[in-house]
Formats: sequence, structure tokens, C-alpha cells
Amino acid sequence: MSTLNLAYPVMIGQLGWVMMGVVDSIMVGGLGPIPLAAASVSNGIFFLILVIGIGISYAVTPLTAIAVGAGKNDECAILFKQSIIINILLGIILLIVTYYLSGIIKFLNQPNEVARQSISYTRILGYSIIPIMVFQTYKQFVEGLSNTRPAMVITIIANLINAAINWILVYGHLGFPKLELNGSGWATFFSRFFMAVVIIWYVINSGNFKQFNVSLVVKEINYKFIKKILALGVPSAFQYFFEVGAFSFAIIMIGWLGTIQLAAHQIAMNLASITYMATLGISSAGAIRVGNAVGKQDVHEVRRAGFTAIMLGALIMAACGIIFVLFRNLLPSLYIHNNSVISIASSLLIIAAMFEIFDGTQAVGIGVLRGLTDVKGPTLITFFSYWIIALPVGYFFGFILKMQVVGVWVGFLIGLVSSAILLTLRFNKKSKKLIAI
Repeated sequence: MSTLNLAYPVMIGQLGWVMMGVVDSIMVGGLGPIPLAAASVSNGIFFLILVIGIGISYAVTPLTAIAVGAGKNDECAILFKQSIIINILLGIILLIVTYYLSGIIKFLNQPNEVARQSISYTRILGYSIIPIMVFQTYKQFVEGLSNTRPAMVITIIANLINAAINWILVYGHLGFPKLELNGSGWATFFSRFFMAVVIIWYVINSGNFKQFNVSLVVKEINYKFIKKILALGVPSAFQYFFEVGAFSFAIIMIGWLGTIQLAAHQIAMNLASITYMATLGISSAGAIRVGNAVGKQDVHEVRRAGFTAIMLGALIMAACGIIFVLFRNLLPSLYIHNNSVISIASSLLIIAAMFEIFDGTQAVGIGVLRGLTDVKGPTLITFFSYWIIALPVGYFFGFILKMQVVGVWVGFLIGLVSSAILLTLRFNKKSKKLIAI
């Protein structure tokens, strides 16, 4: 129950992140297959860049949890201040990278109109990176203190704001211009800006965090703690980069097959992302509980917390897989009314149902290993599973055997199986002895 109590607010909060994408896709889907395909390409590239920042921001949570477990509350304040420096600087860098890297879309052999709309949409999304990184700084810190509810509430409210602004700007309601796909991008920006402002206000004004000096003002740079954050955060960022990068490259490959297949992939991947984000909640809770146990130097509790999280993640994803199978024809119709797109998307959901358990296991496996501060091995496992197995196998089935988008998804199913097995075995080995911090 301890894991679930920590996890469910994070799960809802993570679902809130992906629900923004779901709402965006539903709104954009009403414009037709081309804007939906353009959103797919943009999101693939944008998240490939953003995930570097998100991965590094995750480092603060287990480090804070370990400090709390060891009774070193003074270190928590230092970790928070140094994470502000890292995350804001990184946000500025990633914004610049996003803006200029968006130009490569026109060289990715996508349909011309898809490429044109994608470039503009990607640049608008880029402006939301700095608010995201500020929000992540506060969110990951308070979650390391086992306070997971504030981010959940803020994310839920932000989703309502995002849906409203989408409705206004995408279709031009209430006297505003009809911005179509770009309107969805601005809706995302404003909702994320809201999240950053509100979490700063809440944490600064909450008595629970006064002892940690949680303002944005930083008076001292502590290179020792910056090094500690980056030592854990950079490999974590590469873990997610390799995973998201593989899926982003898959989007490019599927784009070679045409707009209809790409739109179907966007729908199925969007639905699968909902369940994945829920599992990330279990992953974060597992990292917190494992980190606390590491701080206490309690090997038994480390293993119990880690394996409980892994099993919980697998069970939740198995239930989600059943839902995908039962409602495989209904769910895509919520996005679009194109029968060809719906037919392909429904077949992809069957494959998604098969890889749910393995996706959940590997996602939680990465989290609990991060709680042990073990990140280099999982980074290599992630690279191997996605780039050595998933992508080559997906290309073979999709293009050599002519299975098209279904074949690409089969490749990722095999890659996820590999990742889940290797990460679980690694946690079993590493958790038998505590890693020195």
C-alpha cells in the first residue's frame, strides 16, 4: 500500500501530461489526417529533445529520498537549489535546439504539407520547454519528500485549461482566429506556463517546505552537488533519449508508408502513452521507496519496495492490455472518422495489448534501479533493446516482409520484452547489495 499511496497521485499527474497530448490529437484529428500526421512527426522530434531535460530533472527525486532516509535534511535544500540552476539553463539550451532542429523535418521524406505544418508546430511547442523545466524542478523535489499530490492537482487543472484553449484556438471560437494545428501548440504552451507558475506559488507558500528555502533565488553554486545530480541525471536522460529516439525514428519510417499509416500510428501510440505514463507513476514511487531504503541501509526493504513496484506495474499494464483488445475499434474512432485510419489503428492496439506487460515492467525497472543510483547499466540495456533489437527487427518486418506499420510495431514488442527481462535481472542482482552514494 505504501507504493500505491505514493504512486497514484504521480500516476494521475503523469496521465495528465499525456492527456494533454490526447486532447491535442482529438482536437487536431477533427481537422483531418494531414494535421494529425504533422502532430505525430512534431511530437516525435519534440519529445526526443524534451526527454533529455525530463530525464535529468528526475535525478533530484531519488537523491532527495536518499537524503531523507539518511536523516540529512540539510542536503535536500542544497539539491533543490542546484537543480534550479541545472534545469533552467538546460531549458534555455533545449529551446534553442528545438527551434533550429525543427528545420530538419523537411529533409525527412515526409509528405510536403505534413512537413510544412510540423515545422511551425514544433517551434511553438519549443517555447513550452522552459515552463516545463521549472515545473519539473519543483515537482521532482517535493516528490522526493514523498509529497506527490500537489503536482497531480495542478496537472488536472492544467488539462482543463488546455482543452478550453484548444477549442478556442484550433477552431477559432469566441472571436479568436482559427489557428488549426498551431492553435493546439499555443494551448499546450499556455497550459504548461500555468503549471510552472502555480507550483512555484504553492511550494513557496506551503509551510511544509519552508525549511528548504524553495524560492527561485540561488545565491551559491555547489559544484559537488551539481556533479552528483548530473552523474545520475545524464545517464537517466540518455535512457529516455534512446527509448524516445527509437520511437521517433519509427515515426519517420512509418511516414515513408504514407499519411494514413502515420495517422493510425499516432492514434495507437497516443493511447499506449496513456498507460505508459500511468506506469511511470509506479516507477517514480518505486524510486522514492527504494531511495528511502538505501538511505536507511536496509537491503530487505530495498528488494521488497523494488519488486513490489515491478509487479504492480505489470499488473496494471495487463489490465490496460485487456481494455485495448476489447475496445480496439471504438478507441480510434474517438480521434478521427476516417475508416482506413481506424482500421489500421485497431490492429496496432492488439499489438500494444501484447507489449503492455513488458512495457510496464521495463518502465518500473528503470525507476527502481534509479532509486539505487544505478543508471549506467540500464542506459546500455535501453540502447541495446531499442536500437540493436527493436528498430532493425521492426524495419525487417515492416519493409522487407511488407508488414508495413504492423511490422514496425512487432519489432518494438520484441525490444520491450528484451528490456523488461534484462532490467528485472539487473535489479535482482544489484539490490542484493547497497550501492554507496
